[in-house]
This record gives sequence, C-alpha cells and structure tokens, in this order.
Amino acid sequence: MTLTAPFPTSSTRTGPIPTVAHEPRLEITAPLAPRYDEILTPDAIAFLTALHTRFGGRRHDRLAARLRRRFEIGNGHDPGFRDDTAHIRDDLGWRVAGAGPGLDDRRVEITGPTDPKMTINALNSGARVWLADQEDATSPTWRNVIEGQLSLRDAIRGDLRFTSPEGRTYEVTAERTPTIVMRPRGWHLPEKHIRITDRTGRELAASGSLVDFGLYFFHNAAELIARGRGPYFYLAKLESSEEAKLWDDVFTFSERHLGIAHGTIRATVLIETLPAAFEMEEILFELRDHCAGLNAGRWDYIFSIIKNYRGRGARFVLPDRSEVTMTVPFMRAYTELLVKTCHRRGAFAIGGMSAFIPNRRDLEVTARAFEKVAADKKREAGDGFDGTWVAHPDLIPTALAEFDAVLGDRPNQLDRQRDDVQVAASDLLDVHIGRPVTAAGVHANVSVAIRYLEAWLRGLGAVAIDNLMEDAATAEISRSQVWQWIHQEHRTDLGQQITREYVERLIERVLAEAPRADGDRFDDAAQIFRDVALREEFPPFLTTAAYLAFLD
Repeated sequence: MTLTAPFPTSSTRTGPIPTVAHEPRLEITAPLAPRYDEILTPDAIAFLTALHTRFGGRRHDRLAARLRRRFEIGNGHDPGFRDDTAHIRDDLGWRVAGAGPGLDDRRVEITGPTDPKMTINALNSGARVWLADQEDATSPTWRNVIEGQLSLRDAIRGDLRFTSPEGRTYEVTAERTPTIVMRPRGWHLPEKHIRITDRTGRELAASGSLVDFGLYFFHNAAELIARGRGPYFYLAKLESSEEAKLWDDVFTFSERHLGIAHGTIRATVLIETLPAAFEMEEILFELRDHCAGLNAGRWDYIFSIIKNYRGRGARFVLPDRSEVTMTVPFMRAYTELLVKTCHRRGAFAIGGMSAFIPNRRDLEVTARAFEKVAADKKREAGDGFDGTWVAHPDLIPTALAEFDAVLGDRPNQLDRQRDDVQVAASDLLDVHIGRPVTAAGVHANVSVAIRYLEAWLRGLGAVAIDNLMEDAATAEISRSQVWQWIHQEHRTDLGQQITREYVERLIERVLAEAPRADGDRFDDAAQIFRDVALREEFPPFLTTAAYLAFLD
C-alpha cells in the first residue's frame, strides 16, 4: 500500500518548507489484517510522513553522534559532566512541567506489552500507572506493532475485550484504571514494514520511534484529554540532551498539528545509558515544557556500562549478572544522583524493575520473590524515589506497602531534597565489585539469552525464565557479558578460560536441553546469539539485525 502524504498546512508546520525534487511518500510493505485500516488511516499516514520529513534527518544525525561517542569512550576518553552545559546545571531558576492529570501519584507502576490480554490485566491490576510497552517488552513483529495500537485505542475508549483460544473472556472490570504511559521504540530501531521516500528520492526504513509515537498520539491524544488524562510517554535509550531536544521538537510539532495546547504531552525519560547519566539535568532542561520525570532503567544501564567499556581492560569486567545488584557502587551513585537531580527540578524520580517474579505453583519461589522485591522497593522509597516498577500484578501490594510506609497520604516526595548526595564522575565509573565470574554464571547467560531470543522470535517480548522476568534489556546484559569475557580472555573462578569454543559447547548443551517442539525457533535463536556474542565485532543492539533478518 502506497500513500502520498501532503505537507501539513502553514498553521501546523514549524518552519518554511524547502523546495523539493520529490514529494515525500510512505509505503506499507506488510499485509493489512482486519481492522488495521483503523490505525493506518490516510490522515495518520500523512502525520507519520510529516514527522519523518521534519525529523528523520536529525534522527540519523543523533545516531551518528552516538557512534562517535562510543568510539571515543572505547579509545580511553571517559564520559564526564559537560563544560559547555554547566550554565544549565548552575541555573537554579528553572523547573520541569511536572505531573499532568492522572500522574501526580505514581507510587507503583506496572510494565508490560500491549497485546489485548496483557492490556486488560494491566488495567485491572490496581497499579497507579501502566507502562504500555512497545519497546523492550514487545517483540516488534508487524502484528504486535499494529495490534498493540488497536489494543490501546480500544482500551482508552472502554471498548477492549478479549477471548482466548481456550474460550476464556477478559474484560476491564476495575473502577479505577491506571494512567497509561506509552513507551515507543528507541531512536535506533527501524520499522522495516514502512518505507519512507524522502525529499531527495532516497527510500529508507521508517523510524520505530516515530511510528509508535505518531500512531498512538494521532489516534488517542484528544480522547485521552477528554477523559481527564493526557498523551504521556516513556522515552527509552536516550544518550544525550540533544536527543531529548529532538523529542521535545517532535512533541511541539505534534501538539500544533492536532491543535492542542503546548505542554499537554508529558514524557518520563529512562536514564538507562551511561552517557545519559552525565546529562540528567540537561535532558530535563531540553524537555522541561513536556517533562514529568526520570526513571532509573537499571538493566539497560548495566548493559550500557558493558557496551561502552567492553574493550577497556580487565578492570571493567563485571562478574556474574546476579552479582551486579542495585547496591554495588556505580549503581548506588547513579540512582542517588537521579533522585537528587529530579527533585532539584520538580521532576518525579521513578525506580526500576526488580526481575524477581512469583510462581503460583511454587510457594518457596514466591516467598523469595516477595522478600527480594520488598527489600528493593524499601531501598528505593527510602532513597527518595516517588514510585517504582513491577512486572507482575501479584507484586503490586508488596511494592505499594513499602512506598505507603514512606509516603503515607502524600502522592510523592518531591519536596525531599537529597543535598547529602555528592556524586563525582569517578563514582559513576566505579565498576569494581570484587566478585568472580563463575561457570554457572557463564552457562546462565548463554541459556537465558537463547531461551529469551527463541521466545522473542515467536513474538513474545517479556518472558518468565527461571523465575525472573526477562526482556530485551536483560538479554543484552547476558550476551554482552559473554562477548566481553571472551575478548578480555577472562577466566572463571575455577580457572577455565572463557573462549568461543567454551561458549560454543554451552550453546550445544542449551540446545540439547531445550524443550523442542514443532515450530520452535531455538536454532535461529542460537544463530543470533552467536552473531552478537561470538563474532569479532560487537553489534550495538542484538535486536536490530535479528529484527531485520528474522521477524515478520
């Protein structure tokens, strides 16, 4: 399906339209299933085309800047707090917009994908906020991308119902449903099923970010406002304040396009990359008219540390994934700085997701999950966070109890300034933990990554594995640790050098132990793992090439 999209009228554009040799157009290369035309309407396509025309080039510039920065860090130039933006940090006069309607109390947020069943479960969960995740918890198949939009559209209008293949009916029954905060894909991810021909005649894959954001905003912004909420977003994988500025300009243009008030959109930025940790205030500043807060995206943050320092020597090698907890020095520094920065600027500080989940068939596992999650949320509430994430509805009472104990009747603790926190650049880079890499830890990384990828290839983005909730971020940790251990010629605590051959034997072991069935994707998953963990070069993201090669 090809649609030629007109430019917006002069009342909606942000600047003069240059003379072009080609009129931008958008082509959908995937089949359209029933109801897809409700999302991919001509007007929505025109809006997506306008977003790509204005912001596609800047997106590519920012991705190129990421590569340059990663090259610099890899060659010995440690990140630090920027001299050229010191005036922003020193100016105490600015604040962010803060909470929009329905976002003033965020003490427990539930995360999850946007398929109909999970959408209904999230809306019935009792959480204050639902992170409707089109990113790490969603495998970006064409079906998941568009039908996730349909689920959200129906849910916002009170029309969502679902009947499982077994005949069980799901519907929203809660009197008070969580405020929806939608997470589009990060700037780096394409949408291969939509092709954009730009003003120069080049044909490019669309931006996953702009597609996810654009379709959700276009169809739901006015409806959300009418129902007393608003179009709210989580922004993933940002690495600089310039990337935040790009989002802010997208928001401003989009508000003008639909004729809604400037600042209606609210965004919460995940600080889940090492470079972004050094620019928290600058990110808040660039998004200040649209910003509600920051989130401590712990799993991607650990991955970012490994990715940036993977070739910098043995002292940057992290131990078993299970040993990299929120209490190790660099993670404590990062989270305490986040709370201090947010409250200094009137922004919410939202904690991350503990991976432990209950198992209703195993009381011991469930008790351990509750204990671990309670300790994690007690620490976050005590540190000054205003809310936190959970990945399972059964964990909401546990997390809520810990935040209620600190907050009481207050909706947040924005008034709590962390003037006692002093974090230097060296603190954010203090990755010494003093624990070994074990044979069990290497095997766990190989096993978890392959089993997660197998599920991801079948369209599942969030998967319970060994009583932990795994998503793309935790899989990234697993494969990047294996890559680093090999290239740093690291040894296990028993003296076994971690080599490609050693890991290859573990892959074969995992495949032999896997529950094989017709239609499984274990062989493809193992091949992806080899490509991202055993090759000489290090792919920045495991999902990018796998998406282009394997997903429909």
